[in-house]
Amino acid sequence: MILKRASGVLLHPTSLPGSPGIGTLGAQAFLFADWLERSGQSLWQILPLGPTGYGDSPYASFSTFAGNPLLIDTDSLIAQGFLTEEEAAPPDYISYTGNIDFGSVVYWKIPLLKKAAQNFLSRTQGESAKAYAVFKKEQRFWLDDYALFMSIKEFYDAQAQKEGLFGKLWNNYWPSALALREEKALVDWQKAHKDDIEIQKAVQFFFFYQWKKLKDYANAKGISIIGDIPIFVALDSADVWANQHLFQLNKKALPKAVAGVPPDYFSETGQLWGNPLYDWKAMKAEDYRWWIERIGHSLKMTDYVRIDHFRGFEAYWAVPYGEKTAVNGKWIKGPGADLFNTVQKKLGNAALIAEDLGVITDGVRKLLDDFNFPGMKVLQFAFDMQEAGGKGCTNAFLPHMYDKNCVVYTGTHDNDTTQGWLNNCSDEERRFVSEYLSGCINDVNLQNHQLCSALISAAFFSNAAFAVIPVQDLFSFGSEMRMNTPSTCGGSNWAWRMDDSLLGSATLSDAAGTSDADGYSAAAGTPAGNEKAAWLKRLAQLSGRNIAE
Repeated sequence: MILKRASGVLLHPTSLPGSPGIGTLGAQAFLFADWLERSGQSLWQILPLGPTGYGDSPYASFSTFAGNPLLIDTDSLIAQGFLTEEEAAPPDYISYTGNIDFGSVVYWKIPLLKKAAQNFLSRTQGESAKAYAVFKKEQRFWLDDYALFMSIKEFYDAQAQKEGLFGKLWNNYWPSALALREEKALVDWQKAHKDDIEIQKAVQFFFFYQWKKLKDYANAKGISIIGDIPIFVALDSADVWANQHLFQLNKKALPKAVAGVPPDYFSETGQLWGNPLYDWKAMKAEDYRWWIERIGHSLKMTDYVRIDHFRGFEAYWAVPYGEKTAVNGKWIKGPGADLFNTVQKKLGNAALIAEDLGVITDGVRKLLDDFNFPGMKVLQFAFDMQEAGGKGCTNAFLPHMYDKNCVVYTGTHDNDTTQGWLNNCSDEERRFVSEYLSGCINDVNLQNHQLCSALISAAFFSNAAFAVIPVQDLFSFGSEMRMNTPSTCGGSNWAWRMDDSLLGSATLSDAAGTSDADGYSAAAGTPAGNEKAAWLKRLAQLSGRNIAE
């Protein structure tokens, strides 16, 4: 895949401001697309869009195909007549500002969405009914199993909670007939819970309808969406439950081994992720059907797809189930080129971006080169003396070391914000950053408050085809605004939201596309947002990015 020289911003929709409890696919999302256009940008990168569970991580969802119901905009449902303003009014414990309280949002919003779905199902007719029927038919390859899984899961999750049991999943709590998908048990459940299952499908229809509307709007403004999928899926997911033969599970549906990464200088015990591992022989026997469906589905939802932990396709770290750390794992060969030859055969030249961070072997490099997949560069890693080549300025993350076929970031969702990182750098590292970015010109000494913007400039002026900047770095936010701290759970992880003073406010009529061609011109813009937009636009011009054909 050949990337055109472009740039943009990393912002997950949950972090958008202005809506109750959590960012949504509503008016503020359209306003952000407008802001990207005014900023001269052509890329909007997001995190995985799936429904989140324990830990609230978008990288551990109940389905790799479904959309997160919490992202559904309730104002749009009111406008369509599926909710009244009184029904949708958030309770006092739901805030419009500050970090997301996921537990409170789930408690309030999921029942509300189900009520809207009931209203939709009882009232829909004509074109709306046809659109829903088409949606169910087109998405049947995952939707039926997902809706059934969620119906059963919600029932037994509630039962486990009443019993004071924690950590109970489908494979260690549900009746074995349901867990192991015995046909009679599934048919009986479908008959007894027909309405619940249909409501799950209707909620997904809301999500996909709103997402398509937003994506079409962004694409019309010349903005491409970069999506994201993790290589592994969660054990507590419809993906594993519905496809048990494609994973390394025993006869009781317990994992034989789980995913992780080995010990390194960051962690003496490695990282034990706990995801079930794929049975690649079984995948190959089905001509990689599941992966073809997954990648194809993702590429319909977004314009590019970043795959997390790409190196796992070449070889993956398998840890025996039940281990407390990742120390006793071993490397096992993955499907490698065989998978991507099939992807190429079935899907053509798929627009995939490989997350190739960490210890990368010659085998991984060959896989990237053979299929011309762009990899990633992270500027925060460029000035670490512990990285390979750090002391000789041949660190692969330094901008002068890049080839064209890569995507450069100041940091990722797993990094500290760049300003936070700078604040915590050693004096030696900060001096190195300043000397490198100033070109070692005499009497030029970039100060700490200037370095974040200078690093963004370095990303833009680098040879990398794509430059993508987390929105926190654009405004030089500190560590308190970081998105996630790996190997931790809870706290502020995944909870950060923008303040609407950065972009301005938006109205539903704007988001619905019923205003004039200038969209949000009357409502858009704050001094901070306008100043940053002007700077980004000029930066893109000077660095030759986002040039219209």
